[in-house]
Amino acid sequence: MSEEVLTDINQFLTFTLGKEIFALDIGTVREVLELTSITKIPRTPNFMRGVINLRGNAVPVVDMRMKMGMSQGEDTVDTCIIIVEIEFDGEMTVMGALVDSVREVFEMMPDSIEPAPKMGAAVNAEYIRGMGRQEEKFIIILEINKIFSAEELALVKGMAGGEQQQEAVAEEVAA
Repeated sequence: MSEEVLTDINQFLTFTLGKEIFALDIGTVREVLELTSITKIPRTPNFMRGVINLRGNAVPVVDMRMKMGMSQGEDTVDTCIIIVEIEFDGEMTVMGALVDSVREVFEMMPDSIEPAPKMGAAVNAEYIRGMGRQEEKFIIILEINKIFSAEELALVKGMAGGEQQQEAVAEEVAA
């Protein structure tokens, strides 16, 4: 394969929410963690699960089922936290996305990605980058930078706080 062809392949991390398969561009994913203790922060929206201690930093965690308008699921052995980077105010913000399970990294050619459907999707079409297909199943490819409003990202950034606030929250989470 030539180098030119390789740059045209998109890689996505696939995950599940309920019975649906979703995907995020692998370029936005930092790592995948097993479910760990999440400290709830009072007076935050329902979809904000809380914060986790990630190597001494407080990282906000969003319940993707709740954010997508689904009912809250039960945490299982398969529940994972996908650590993603989102651009906000010219800076990268790190946050966790709580999902039912992580499946695999999936490669897809750009011409095999269909535009987001106009109606009938369980997810707001603004969030959808496109629809892919793996065998007989559709994969909803999400645009992580469009899922959260500016206010929600400001809240996430505020939860992560400055370096001193991160250390204080991380110590509280570790306690």
